[in-house]
Amino acid sequence: MDSWRDKFRYWFDNTMSRGTPALIGLLGMASALLVIVVSGLILVLAPGDVGDHGGWHGLLWMSLLRTLDPGTMGGDQGGLIFLGFMLIVTLGGIFIVSSFIGVMTTGLESKIAVLRKGRSRIVESEHTVLLGWSEQIFTVVSELVQANQSQRRSCVAILADKDKVEMDDAIRARVPDLGRTRIVCRSGNPLHPADLDLVSLSSARSVMVLPTDGPDSDIHVVKVLLSLGSRAATGEGPHIVAAVSDSTNLPAAQLAGGHRAQLVRADELAVRLIVNAHRQSGLSAVCADLLAFTGNEFYLRSEPALAGTTFGTAIHAYSLGVPVGLRHPDGSITLNPPADKPISAADDLIVLAEDDTMIRPADDQPRIVEGAISARQRHTPEPERTLMLGWNERTPQIIELLDAFAFPGSHLRIACADLVEVGPTTNLTVEIVACDPTNRVELEALEPKTCQHVIVLSADGLGAQQADARTLITLLHLRDLAESLDHPYSIVSEINDDANREIAEVTRADDFVVSEKLISLLLTQLTENRHLAAVFEDLFNPNGAEIYLKPAPGYLLPGMPANFSTIAEAAARHGETAIGYRIHTEFYTPPSYGVVLNPPKHTPVTLTAKDRVIVLAED
Repeated sequence: MDSWRDKFRYWFDNTMSRGTPALIGLLGMASALLVIVVSGLILVLAPGDVGDHGGWHGLLWMSLLRTLDPGTMGGDQGGLIFLGFMLIVTLGGIFIVSSFIGVMTTGLESKIAVLRKGRSRIVESEHTVLLGWSEQIFTVVSELVQANQSQRRSCVAILADKDKVEMDDAIRARVPDLGRTRIVCRSGNPLHPADLDLVSLSSARSVMVLPTDGPDSDIHVVKVLLSLGSRAATGEGPHIVAAVSDSTNLPAAQLAGGHRAQLVRADELAVRLIVNAHRQSGLSAVCADLLAFTGNEFYLRSEPALAGTTFGTAIHAYSLGVPVGLRHPDGSITLNPPADKPISAADDLIVLAEDDTMIRPADDQPRIVEGAISARQRHTPEPERTLMLGWNERTPQIIELLDAFAFPGSHLRIACADLVEVGPTTNLTVEIVACDPTNRVELEALEPKTCQHVIVLSADGLGAQQADARTLITLLHLRDLAESLDHPYSIVSEINDDANREIAEVTRADDFVVSEKLISLLLTQLTENRHLAAVFEDLFNPNGAEIYLKPAPGYLLPGMPANFSTIAEAAARHGETAIGYRIHTEFYTPPSYGVVLNPPKHTPVTLTAKDRVIVLAED
């Protein structure tokens, strides 16, 4: 049978293991017991001193004060027994107070350590949740900060299987100016439901699933969507956006995410951008402006005053802001509708503007400079020669899309490390050559000067920095080879890290496609406004209206002063919607690279023969 000592030790051990609150309670009990015992002994052994110190209640008060502050016994007077007990209670108080301070210090340190682990549940509403961690997170966070500048209070919660302090430090280093946005990081696995509760998903406005770095990125995204799918299926939970790098995984990801999930096909978007940029340099700069919150964005705007009119009327309805299409009551989108397309009272205008507060209706009719509008120029397509340097997993899709756009008789020469096989083509003659694009001698043997276009692809199987370094060397060789040409070839290059784009600008390539950044920007746009998904799906779909940078002489006479209203009118007569222009002399000048979107309608504009007009058109 256990002795009372064993039982007491067992009770004491359990109490000590309960943490700081239990220890504080134990010390409080010890202090009260010490005061009561000492006061009781004084009442029995030295009753004469009790009356001199205010009775029994005064004695209790004195004992308590000496327990808490040993310095108060300096002026004590009384008999030897009384002073002896005051010394005992003071010594006991020193032990108790010291223990109390130690317990409080240890408890605070433990609490700080727990908080630094990021395992506490946040209490927020209408916030944005980011699940996962990758290099894309810095682009996403900086864009969300820009999007929330006009809000008084906003929050972005990040849940990742990473140390909270490391996440906080990385965010502060890469995104130093957070404005009014609070970034809250929590350590946890997005695949665990208990960890998902740390970021208050039920009260969030939107959730973005970030892909991981590596070949199993899509598997991770699908698994996270599965963990979110049950909440979405019951009608609870926020809007979800994610990207899959392989379009074959899209059906599985959509099934896992449920009806609330909007998915972006990253590989298809990257392929379209590379191919379209090869056909018209500057496209990626236009797309970056449209997708970034620091530039111009698409807004849905109800305009009852335009009900019953046509889209041609709406084109000139704003002095600042460019209508580009209509959103119908059933959610369908029509970009670049015909000028005679009627606008119903239930339709929303899709307007390109820097901010929704900067959309300004026109006070008067636009001034159209008829004498500056040029006659329609018909471009007769001809066979072209394209040199593609490198090979990656997207190359077969790039070849297929290049073949779809190519004029019959065009030639594509692919130079890569290993000889590969390609599928049958209709309009292209494909030639495969073994070559190291970073080797100057082998690159010269390809005779790039005989080509109109050069595409430089990022290599697979290498880290982002090493692949970009090889691309940079290739671009330097291409620039040097093109210096002596009167009509140099256009160069479109694929870059992994946006930071390397600034370094690569010295090569003066015509366009850099940073697909990872553009996909991050697109996901961020969808987290802020889910209705824009149909707009971007139509915009990046080759079967609908697309972005084109067309020669300015097809709209304005070179050197003739006009305004953007005149450009918009000239484009409308061709069945197109003008959204801006690009200045040739600023092609290589960051950050806009000559791209001007949504200019004021009355601002004077004089374009040269080398400038471009940016339009939405069917072809």
